[in-house]
Amino acid sequence: MRRINLKKANVARSDTIRFINRQIVLNYVREKEPISRAEISHETALQRSTVSLIVEELKTLGLVYETEGESTGGRPPTLLRLRAAGCLAIGVDLGTAHTTVATGDLVGRVIKREIFETDPDREITLRRIATCIQSQMLSEPAIEGIGISLPGLVDFETGTALFIPHFKWRNWSIASDLSQLTGVPVTVDNDANAAGLAELWLGRPEIRDVRDFIMVLVEDGLGTGIIFDGQVYHGMDGGAGEFGHMTIGKGAPVACAAGSDECWEAFASERAALARYSQRTLTNGQGRPNFERLIDLAFEGDQVAVDALVETAHYLGLGISNVSKGLSPQAVILGGQIARAWPLIADELRTTIERSSVCRGLSSAPAYASTLGEDTRLMGALSLVLAGKFASVVPA
Repeated sequence: MRRINLKKANVARSDTIRFINRQIVLNYVREKEPISRAEISHETALQRSTVSLIVEELKTLGLVYETEGESTGGRPPTLLRLRAAGCLAIGVDLGTAHTTVATGDLVGRVIKREIFETDPDREITLRRIATCIQSQMLSEPAIEGIGISLPGLVDFETGTALFIPHFKWRNWSIASDLSQLTGVPVTVDNDANAAGLAELWLGRPEIRDVRDFIMVLVEDGLGTGIIFDGQVYHGMDGGAGEFGHMTIGKGAPVACAAGSDECWEAFASERAALARYSQRTLTNGQGRPNFERLIDLAFEGDQVAVDALVETAHYLGLGISNVSKGLSPQAVILGGQIARAWPLIADELRTTIERSSVCRGLSSAPAYASTLGEDTRLMGALSLVLAGKFASVVPA
């Protein structure tokens, strides 16, 4: 049972009940379309008249539309579908190398995107983001919100970037700054949290009914997003999920962002895999591939590349096992470019997780590769806005 937070509690006024019922109906359409009013009424135990009133409201809001089903001998049934077309959100994936600004529709399809190099001067980067957004809003004025994915510590409640290690940015009120420039509400979160949210709303069908899972985002660094009871767990000041800096050994092939060779990130990041490859081929500098090329080499039969990825998967498995022991999730999802190498690393990853979980006396959580591809962080940024359309959060 969840203790009521009296600081944020909303009493059950009639508009609160209407809002909750509307979200329930909208989610039934989203999850089970095409679906009839009668089916929704049966599934939810709401009266047919109530469902019809809600459907008319959702139609007016442009969220659902009616279509004719196949006749079984009588009058064809009227079915409901989600109206996905049309822009709704702008997502900003602010990465350490590049920033992507994109418009998306109600189901997370990217309609238009622009990419530019991220400038170490945050004010220059902010102006570039604002310019892209303003340009995209000229052709798509009905934007309801902007979501931003950031590679660092974020206070989700205030929209403040507390610390972005790669650029040494601190205490940047990016949400309010960008909202002032664009006139649109802005939501900001850590990239791993945003990626977890994207998996929850737009990801694999295997986790559609999963309420508790861990998103492991593998890039130059390593981040984790924690989804508890169908929502992101942020912890105090957004500090939850910093498992990349837990100690799992000594003598890693690279140092983590903080300079340690004992962290999970130092053993299991993209940089760690590249360092292993370089050490075994004696390549560095211009002769060293990037991570995308390393995966290509592995699929082309380069055994050293395969070994580097498999060893990295071993350490990923160790870290996932440790996280699972503490949080006991229903599933673990691996995101980032490494998901493309899943056929090469899945056996080692799963074997390590299972072997390390034996002492618990419990079965290990299944591990999956993300299906969101290279757009995981961007989908996360869009999901920060899109989830608000379907979430059951009661309005203040």
